[in-house]
Amino acid sequence: MKHPLRLFLCLFIGLILAGCSGSKSGSDGSYSGSVYTVKRGDTLSKISRMTGTSVSSLARMNGISPPYTIEVGQRLKVSGSSGSKKSSSGRTAKVTPSSAVPQSSWPPVGQRCWRWPTSGKVVLRYSTADGGNKGIDIAGSRGQPIYASGAGKVVYVGNQLRGYGNLIMIKHNDDYITAYAHNDKMMVNNGQSVKIGQQIATMGKSDADSVKLHFQIRYRATAIDPLRYLPPQGSKPKC
Repeated sequence: MKHPLRLFLCLFIGLILAGCSGSKSGSDGSYSGSVYTVKRGDTLSKISRMTGTSVSSLARMNGISPPYTIEVGQRLKVSGSSGSKKSSSGRTAKVTPSSAVPQSSWPPVGQRCWRWPTSGKVVLRYSTADGGNKGIDIAGSRGQPIYASGAGKVVYVGNQLRGYGNLIMIKHNDDYITAYAHNDKMMVNNGQSVKIGQQIATMGKSDADSVKLHFQIRYRATAIDPLRYLPPQGSKPKC
């Protein structure tokens, strides 16, 4: 990585999208003391949730560089600094960290101007459950336009994250990022500035079982319910 910002973005993307599809992979591993043994299906973000060690700390302590590949059987140093607890049997209990920004502190509706990224039926809604959908899934037809939900700067265009297909992320300011997954054709580049309503992709089913858009709004790295902030579907934002 040539710039610290790029390293931050790679780590941040992994945190952002953990569990966004609402599915879980593999069985949870276990650890004792300050060492975790990687199990099949593990990712750094999953291990972070279980051990209470941040993804950036895991990468730093274990010398893991982009694309942050880990192997089954690999032993990782963990800190458990997020308050993991020991059970009475001596095994470390699984930790489910609370949202960085609790729902009671989400931004008020109308603080920012958002528009629908595409049209279609919402087939999977946002969920606060552990492993639940951290955005909304909108069904449609292959090739239909995907639009920027707000003005901002493209900070990620790629398909390196398994399960999300062709992915675009747009940073709107220091507080907000939106994510657009499972695209077919991507029509923007990293570092490009986009306007609200500008077409950025076409809908597809890359790494998905059907044609759809998975859409997220992130506030200070925390997934918030897009349906709470988007205008009524089919109407333009009043701003």
